[in-house]
Amino acid sequence: MRHYIGLVHKEDDSDFGVSFPDFPGVITAGVSMDDACKLAQQALAFHVDALVDDGGTIPEPSSIEKVMADKDHRSGVPILIPLTAE
Repeated sequence: MRHYIGLVHKEDDSDFGVSFPDFPGVITAGVSMDDACKLAQQALAFHVDALVDDGGTIPEPSSIEKVMADKDHRSGVPILIPLTAE
């Protein structure tokens, strides 16, 4: 099973947002950290299913070092999200 890095973002008056550096534009949010993680797993699976259906290729997961080397990603807290569908 592949795991992708999700970046958690949280402002004082916001939900927990999760984005995926390996899949630009794929984002989700939840009212709690547990909720955000569950929704992130669903969003990732949904996106990858659509990508495969459209004939696209699934990228290999980036390393934590590569993701965090990008200064635009340093404001997020990295978490691992399992890809449950391919």
